[in-house]
Amino acid sequence: MIFSGAHKSGQIDLEAVETLVRGSMHRAGAAILGRLLSAAPGPASPPRCACGHQSRHHDRRARQLLTAVGPVEFQRDYYLCPRCHRGQSPRDRELDVEGTQFSPGVRRMMAVVGSEASFEQGREQLELLAGLKVAAKAIERQAEAIGAGIEAGEQQEITRAKQLDLSEVCAPAVAVLYIEMDGTGVPVTKEEREGRAGKIEGQPARTREVKLGCVFTQTRTDKEGRPVRDEGSTSYVAAVETAEQFGLRLYTEAWRRGWSRARQKVVLGDGAAWIWNLAQQHFPGAIQIVDLYHARQHVWELAAKLFPLDEPARKRWAARCIDRLDGGKIEALVKILRSLRPDNDKLAADVLTEADYFERNAERMRYPTFRAQGLFVGSGVVEAGCRTVVGKRLKCSGMLWSVRGANAILALRCCRLSGRFEDYWESRSRAA
Repeated sequence: MIFSGAHKSGQIDLEAVETLVRGSMHRAGAAILGRLLSAAPGPASPPRCACGHQSRHHDRRARQLLTAVGPVEFQRDYYLCPRCHRGQSPRDRELDVEGTQFSPGVRRMMAVVGSEASFEQGREQLELLAGLKVAAKAIERQAEAIGAGIEAGEQQEITRAKQLDLSEVCAPAVAVLYIEMDGTGVPVTKEEREGRAGKIEGQPARTREVKLGCVFTQTRTDKEGRPVRDEGSTSYVAAVETAEQFGLRLYTEAWRRGWSRARQKVVLGDGAAWIWNLAQQHFPGAIQIVDLYHARQHVWELAAKLFPLDEPARKRWAARCIDRLDGGKIEALVKILRSLRPDNDKLAADVLTEADYFERNAERMRYPTFRAQGLFVGSGVVEAGCRTVVGKRLKCSGMLWSVRGANAILALRCCRLSGRFEDYWESRSRAA
């Protein structure tokens, strides 16, 4: 019909031809794959049942799978236990398709599209790019199941870290290894925010905090002496969990990345107390740096409160404070703040809070010293990670997550963005 239409119009619809040929090749490939799977020999001896008794060959049964080349039907041996009457097909286990109607190749595709965009968009992408028709709910189940498998492996590593049973890292030593931490909220279902206070006093919570950590390395500076992050060196961990749990997760990742072999170690973050508590607990001896741009933001926000109607005065005062901040003269900055005597009690409390913030973090704000060592003073990597790792996938319009589902997709995304998904999938195939 395509070519008969071409004779009438004088044109060929190439996309239609491509789609037709792809569909034909897929159907031919599915037929070949079905015959190959049906012809493959069964086990040398009947398998044992889970109850411990020897199963007996019962018959050959048909099985349908959705594969990368489309639906496939094949025959395989079926065994029955004479004692408990439990049936099994060793071929299903060998092919890693027990309890699922999707081949490993299709499940891998579903994990990838499910980690990148909404499950409905993933459904559309699979149909358009691979010619496979699956339900959005099926993509959700498979992506979350694979993410949960990745998370289970991470928890095993974390448990080993708790027990100080850490494998020796054989990677070469690096000049500087950085750890950055931050938190960002993701929208969750009503059940997941039950009883939790929101950011606005008297208002219920609308989100749960994802804690995100990234680890990367630096081996050089540019001609101006500015630090250069090693290309492709960033790895991520993230989860909705307590700071205590997250600390062990990030420690495990840092060890995996060669924390013990780094010549210089740096922890970068904003002024959140939980970040520096974890730094003290898990990364003693590391250089601690408060993100310069976050510290500047504190100055500008306070200036806006002090001079709400006088922009020139606001800019002059902020410039004076930032000059001290950028110069690492935190004591001088604190002195400026403590000299203020606002009439408004709320504003006076805000000034005192900011003075305490800078005083508490003074040693983490010696920016000229850090720059002289060729170190980063901004936590842009983790802030970008909040957008790309978390926000791009979990904070889209209309999304509401369970903590279980969010953590599964986060584990999957971190694995992929850290460049470990292929290794995970290969090890999973070997285990199967």
